[in-house]
Amino acid sequence: MNIGIVGLGLIGGSLGLDLRSRGHTVWGVSRSAQTCQRAIDRGAVDDAGVSLTLMQTADVVFICTPLAAMQATVVALIPHLAPTTVLTDVGSVKGWVVETIAPLWPNFVGGHPMAGTAESGIEAAQHDLFVGAAYVLTPTPTTPVAAVQQVEALARSLQTRIYHCQPDEHDRAVAWISHLPVMTSASLIAACISEPDETVLNLAQALASSGFRDTSRVGGGNPELGVMMAQYNQTALVRSLHTYRNALDQLIRQVEQANWNEIEHCLKQTQQARQGFVVKDGT
Repeated sequence: MNIGIVGLGLIGGSLGLDLRSRGHTVWGVSRSAQTCQRAIDRGAVDDAGVSLTLMQTADVVFICTPLAAMQATVVALIPHLAPTTVLTDVGSVKGWVVETIAPLWPNFVGGHPMAGTAESGIEAAQHDLFVGAAYVLTPTPTTPVAAVQQVEALARSLQTRIYHCQPDEHDRAVAWISHLPVMTSASLIAACISEPDETVLNLAQALASSGFRDTSRVGGGNPELGVMMAQYNQTALVRSLHTYRNALDQLIRQVEQANWNEIEHCLKQTQQARQGFVVKDGT
């Protein structure tokens, strides 16, 4: 199959590496000629360039640009597509994407591979990034079944776990487990560096270990992605932030009132509840 990838960053580059290893021909497009060359050198694409004309023979095109560039990219891409070409995206927000892109191209399937790292760019691309990860598809009632099946087959070949849901359901769910953690993790870092005593701050930085690395990782990621999460999933994110603030306020009161029994009860509940989020398929 001929696969097109527009946007050769972490996700686009990783898709290229894995899809080529499965026998597909992959064509890439990036705004940067240097990125195109690195994608070729790294084996993420068979060929790449800055012109969307490379997508003319693609059976499926993955749009891997930032959300802010997606609409303009698809508008510019459409004149170069065959009528049967399937478009899909990898954006972390689906409501806005489906609402904006689906009317532009009938064979569009909203998608979100839920994998990544704190790094970005073609140099961060890696084989098997998607193994074991959730891959969400958000077809609408008018999405052609054949288009959905084609994207799903490619996603399954990456050894992902496939989920189908409505775009708004996706956005509310990822607000809890992806977008809220980015904001709270960033807030943790911001709170720590606000320590006014330089000696204490330096000591905290020296002592920081795995616990801090785990809880601060996503807050130290690509700022552009964090802004996009907030901008394009504003309603669901604000809702989750308010709920989180209420939980934090309750914890503050319990600590201030030395209510150790309530804190222990809360921590036992969260200890048990966490398993529902991190344990998949019995592992």
